[in-house]
This record gives sequence, C-alpha cells and structure tokens, in this order.
Amino acid sequence: MENQKVLVNGERLRDTLEKFADFGRTANNGVTRLALSEQDLKVRSYFQSCCENLGMDVFYDDMGNMYARLAGVNNEKQPIVIGSHLDSVEKGGRFDGVLGVVAGLEVVRTIVENKVKPQIPIVIANITNEEGARFEPSMMASGVISGKFDKTRMLQSTDNHGITFKEALEASGYIGQEANRLTEAEAFLELHIEQGPILEQESLKIGVVECVVGMVCYEIEITGESDHAGTTPMQMRKDALFTANSVISQLRDRLSRLDESIVFTIGRVDVSPNIHTVIPNKVVFSLEARHQDEAIIKQVEEIIQAIPSSPMKEDCDVTLRKLWGRDTVWFDSAIVNILEQSAKGLGYSYKRMVSGAGHDAQFIATYIPSAMVFVPSVNGKSHAEDELTDWDDCAKGVNVLLESVLRLTAE
Repeated sequence: MENQKVLVNGERLRDTLEKFADFGRTANNGVTRLALSEQDLKVRSYFQSCCENLGMDVFYDDMGNMYARLAGVNNEKQPIVIGSHLDSVEKGGRFDGVLGVVAGLEVVRTIVENKVKPQIPIVIANITNEEGARFEPSMMASGVISGKFDKTRMLQSTDNHGITFKEALEASGYIGQEANRLTEAEAFLELHIEQGPILEQESLKIGVVECVVGMVCYEIEITGESDHAGTTPMQMRKDALFTANSVISQLRDRLSRLDESIVFTIGRVDVSPNIHTVIPNKVVFSLEARHQDEAIIKQVEEIIQAIPSSPMKEDCDVTLRKLWGRDTVWFDSAIVNILEQSAKGLGYSYKRMVSGAGHDAQFIATYIPSAMVFVPSVNGKSHAEDELTDWDDCAKGVNVLLESVLRLTAE
C-alpha cells in the first residue's frame, strides 16, 4: 500500500468533532468546557472509550494528562505522539485544541482499518488545562512536565469559586503516576487551527509551523498630579493621560519601523482617578510585543527602556516593570521538513509560518522533537463561539499528520 493513498475519513472526522462539541456546546454553537469541569470529565471519558475501542491502552500522569497508546511492531522504541487539549475557554469554539486530539484519534482509526502495523507505538495525548481559563496559567500541565512550572505552585492555583487545581484534579478520577509523564518520544505532533487570518487570506490550506514566537510584556506607569479640570492652566498641568498618549504614539511609531512582521498590543489601560472633572494623576498600561527574531525583541526592550529619558514625558514620572518574556521556540527542523514534504506530497497548498500564540508543543519541544501544523480559521476567528474551520480543511490537516506518521514510522 502506498502511503500517500491512505487518507482519513473526512465525514467520520466531522461527526467525531461534532460529537466532542456536544460536551459543553453552547446555545450559539460554541463550546464551554473548562479544565476538569463536569463537561471536561465527560469528554475525557468519551475520548477514553473511543481509544479503548481501537485496542489502545489509556493511562494518566500526575497532572491528569491522558495518553492512549497503540502498540507497534517494535514496542521498545519511543512512540510518535499526536496531541493537543480538550479544554476550552468560556464560550469558545468547536475546533481550538480538540482538533489536535481528534486528529490523533482519526489517524489511529485510519491506520487500524487499513491494517497498517506501525513500526513504533503511536500515542494520542490530551494535555490538561492548556487554556488556563479556569486555573491560571495557561499551558499549565505541559509547563509542569517540561520543567517550566513548579508543580506545587500549580496545584495551589484556584478558580473563581476558590477550588484549587489540586482539589479538582483529585476529584476528577484522572490522576495517575508521575512515572507516566511524557518524557521521551520520537516526535510530538500538534495540529491546531491557525487562530489568525493569514492562511485564509493567502488561500492556503496548510501552515507548517517553524516556531512559536518570542515575546515580552511590560507594565508602564506614568505618574503626574491631579488638579481641578476647570481651573488649572494647561501649561501648569502634569497630566498623566496626555503624557501616556504621547508615549503610546511614540511607541507605535518606533516599534512599527522595526520589522513588518512584528505585532504589539496595548491591551490594558487604567486611568486614575478616572473622574471627568479631575486631571488624571496616574496611568498604567501594558505593552506586549511578539517576534521570532530575538534581536528584534531586544530592540523592543531598548525602545521601552528609553521612555523615562524621553522628552515626551512632560514632567511626569515614568516607571517600567517587565512582567515577563519568553524566547522564541524553534521546532525540530527534521520534523518540520517531514510535515512540509507530507503537505507537498498530498498536493496541498501550504506555507512555512510562525505561531504568534502559545501552544503545548512549545514547552514539549524543549525536550522532544516537535512541530505543528495549522489549518485555516475562517475570518481568523478563535476563542469565540463563531470560530470555524472548513471541514475539508480539517481533514487536510489530519491527512498531513497521517502522512507524516507513516513517513516517521517507516524510517
């Protein structure tokens, strides 16, 4: 049997995705399935039954990550892992995360029904609490198993009702042994919707993801003086908001000139005292920037750090706080090449691209050869009930994974 003639069942894939969406489906055809919630536990149970029906062994680790293992010819060798997450944000979509898990399910179903015996094991992984919508931070479990996050601190994370992650995990029935963690693999593959407009805009079907871009986030505080809005002459004011406006304009101009692919956002602005008859005495705003080139991120920081000495500050004081940052995570070049060869061999239009959003694969990539595939998001929508990816595009993405798995298991 020629590898490239083995294709997934697109209709079955669609039916499976819709069935998974029933666990937490909202009135507007979205999904609310927060980590370790009742709906998450139900979808986990259904996922496990699907895997066991294929003859797979299912087990969990100490963070509630689920692993379903299909035996290969040589079970002493490390497996190929296909994975993502089943949890969602509040009123999210039917594709974010779950597509990557169901992709693994459909790959195994196709292999089993075509009586293809993989040379090495195949594992489907459901990683716990990727979204961080109930328990912060996002990518919690992949962060713990990759050594990026401290488990003790993560267990203490609480939801809006005061329930800790530890309590929810212990009550879930999906807690296993630390020895079951994903520690080694031949490859980790994650299929995900793009969550952006690029593939659709360029009429492409597949994104072969080379990296998750680095980013930096600062909090900038500007302090002036409050006075009466009607009696204080303009030239005698220390208006923190006018100063903030000048600084933001300057930042926008300077950052925009760094590189055409940089993205930056001022997502939070707090003004005090926020009364229309009082001159603002304090403005605090966030600024985050993302780019794959670490040299560009360094230039971003230099621009931010120059603000306190800028003439634009208008006698106000400026305080900078670096909240956090991350380096660009480059995926394994050999795995990326195989994904590209698979897309090309299947005749799908594609491009190499970067991910501006974070994914479990970026943490797992620090110790396992990993890479990602993107499929288009209609209108770039995600984390919303109207999130949509064409069913045929979903199937194409899974076909790229299937072809890549067949290539990897044949080597």
